[in-house]
Amino acid sequence: MPATSDDRKFLTAAISEARQGRSEGGIPIGAAIVVDGKILASGHNRRVQHGSAIHHGETNALENAGRQPASVYQRATMYTTLSPCHMCTGAMLLYKFKRVVIGENRTFMGAEDLLRSHGVEVVVLDDEECYQLMQDFIRDEPTLWNEDIGEEDK
Repeated sequence: MPATSDDRKFLTAAISEARQGRSEGGIPIGAAIVVDGKILASGHNRRVQHGSAIHHGETNALENAGRQPASVYQRATMYTTLSPCHMCTGAMLLYKFKRVVIGENRTFMGAEDLLRSHGVEVVVLDDEECYQLMQDFIRDEPTLWNEDIGEEDK
């Protein structure tokens, strides 16, 4: 699917969140939820900061958005710096997001096919800054990265 003229602008908000997460000692994955051309909420991976198993960037953005009528999420686009894992994909499917814009999927290929199979429009921007944030992080913190994706340390 083609990117829109606003996709880079809203991805910038997710990248800002990813940078903030890294500056806090966490994993540099950020997300932003956009509804009707406005950012409803944003968040970043806070697994390290909160000692959490579930605070990925997308789930943290959902937490920050709080309770919303179903119609709000059904009009929403999730912007995320990295291809979403199955857990985050499940949350987006539960709330019937119509669109997901992904910064990059070279580092990690999440459940994009699952999103597509449920009629979600998936756009991959292959953003170099998103990719480099993850490459630098994995180089510096391989054990933490493997923990985040549910892999044994290699």
